Amino acid sequence: MQIGMVGLGKMGGNMAERLRRGGHEVVGYDRDPAVSDVSSLRELVDRLQAPRAVWVMVPAGEPTQLTVNELGELLDEGDLVIDGGNSHYVDDQRHAEELKAHGIGFVDCGVSGGVWGLQNGYALMCGGDKASVERLMPVFETLKPEGEDGFVHAGDVGAGHFAKMVHNGIEYGMMQAYAEGWELLEASDIVKDVRGSFSSWRTGTVIRSWLLDLLVRALDDDEHLDELKGYAQDSGEGRWTVQAAVDHAVPLPVITAALYARFASRQDDSPAMKMVAALRNQFGGHAVTSAAGSTEKGADSPGADVTPPREAQ
Repeated sequence: MQIGMVGLGKMGGNMAERLRRGGHEVVGYDRDPAVSDVSSLRELVDRLQAPRAVWVMVPAGEPTQLTVNELGELLDEGDLVIDGGNSHYVDDQRHAEELKAHGIGFVDCGVSGGVWGLQNGYALMCGGDKASVERLMPVFETLKPEGEDGFVHAGDVGAGHFAKMVHNGIEYGMMQAYAEGWELLEASDIVKDVRGSFSSWRTGTVIRSWLLDLLVRALDDDEHLDELKGYAQDSGEGRWTVQAAVDHAVPLPVITAALYARFASRQDDSPAMKMVAALRNQFGGHAVTSAAGSTEKGADSPGADVTPPREAQ
């Protein structure tokens, strides 16, 4: 099958390569001319035979919106656009309506597999009408891992990215649980082989997973993670998962806590913890640490002089 691929970064470039290895003809476009087959979206469209299929793998938000807008002007009735980035499912619904006005079909496809996808295949979660998804099945079959699993036509437009959003929310919770377990083991005086403990769980336990394999791989490279700073970014999908939970009145305490933990990781000096320290000093007289790093006496420290507040009238 012939397909256009817009965005040839780590994911898009490897996906294009996997499709080529599977016998498909891929015309790729990227702003980096060193990896691009064509110099513009117009040239990409001109190189494809009608009815065309163009897969978009650019960052969510404005980059995707601008790309969809331009493709809407360049493509013809009967052509298809696939958004394989990490777009918000609400944006998918808007993009589908915008393209429908030009007679252009739209499929959203959540893609998971990261840098290992070229070798192992990509898990694909698609949303859109049945005819459009079936038309793209040769591409999906090549991109997905071998075997029964790895692909789902999840539902209407937006369903693919909604499923991928929930997938990433679950991933947040799983990573946070592994991370907290690692921190506790590292803090223990009696566990001498933390890396070995995690590795022992990879076979025969209920918490074995690919994430656990990757955790052990990370410890192989840096056993105590001394070379890393405790800062974790979020792609936006964790936030969308929590917001969707609010919209649907579904409690997500684990995923929400994992998202907030990432926010906390970005604070070198947490404002909230400053207030916690100040309040502990006020009601309990606990010692506090100044911004300069020195420890100041609390009310329960020898020599401290703290006058109790007046009772409320």
